[in-house]
Amino acid sequence: MDDNGFEVNGLIKRFGRTTAVGGVTFAAPRGQVLGLLGPNGAGKTTVVRVLATLLRPDAGEVRVAGIDARRDPERVRRRIALSGQHTSVDGELSGRSNLVMIGRLLDLGRRDARRRADELLSRFGLDDAADRPVATYSGGMRRRLDLAAALVGRPEVVFLDEPSAGLDPGGREELWRMIRGLARDGVTVLLTTQYLEEADALADAITVLDRGRVIASGTPADLKREVGGHTIALRTADAADLDRAAAIIARVTGREPDRSRRHGLVAPVAGDAEFFEITARLRGSGIDVGELAFRLPSLDEVFLSLTGAPATGTEEAA
Repeated sequence: MDDNGFEVNGLIKRFGRTTAVGGVTFAAPRGQVLGLLGPNGAGKTTVVRVLATLLRPDAGEVRVAGIDARRDPERVRRRIALSGQHTSVDGELSGRSNLVMIGRLLDLGRRDARRRADELLSRFGLDDAADRPVATYSGGMRRRLDLAAALVGRPEVVFLDEPSAGLDPGGREELWRMIRGLARDGVTVLLTTQYLEEADALADAITVLDRGRVIASGTPADLKREVGGHTIALRTADAADLDRAAAIIARVTGREPDRSRRHGLVAPVAGDAEFFEITARLRGSGIDVGELAFRLPSLDEVFLSLTGAPATGTEEAA
């Protein structure tokens, strides 16, 4: 493990008689985005708080940027940044004033604090709004400013706990671009999110927690392959043909397809041979296809298969 990432080994954290995290182990090297996923109560926020030295673990090893977080939390805090679900900037101050104030709190001189603020405002596309009160910013602009505030001290490791919660699709895409930029710059990122398409788009690796334990880990593609093979998703051009199409899929695959509002008919297939047989039979039966996909399971399907719960909602305090 290099000195610019983070790792936990056998992490245990209890609250009274409740074990919130029970022996969790994972790591991320420099410049990697690690997605930490799990249903409500899985322990994600607890793990983030331990890594950020806001909670002391009861057992296990925690190293951040090469530093033992249990023995030297102060040194860790100088190397990290944490951005939570809610923005922490002051709405009455301007964007520039917020960043300069944080720089001064981090012991930057007045000139250096202003220079760093200007650099971050430019990087996050906030130049034109730099001297406006933050209260006038859109949600996406506030989130960008909050991330900029986390970077004033040039952290090596950034913890993002549900960073896109409440953002519209445009604001979320802006945030994704910023996170990708952090990784390109060599910053290690831990990302918790309830949006699985976000984890699929950003994470180099994923760790899935359930009831305080790691139940799966790997790249998004690894997890998809582990859960199952290829799937066919079919929507007929004419809804009246849906039952006939379902019967064809059942005859070829040996099982009734699931019916999904999002995908129409969905069924696992044994490789491309079954896929091509289904398409040939649809054509031979005169069924026009509106949409047809041959794919690995989505991360949503992986999550549901692993945890038995949809990835919605936010993490409670523990």
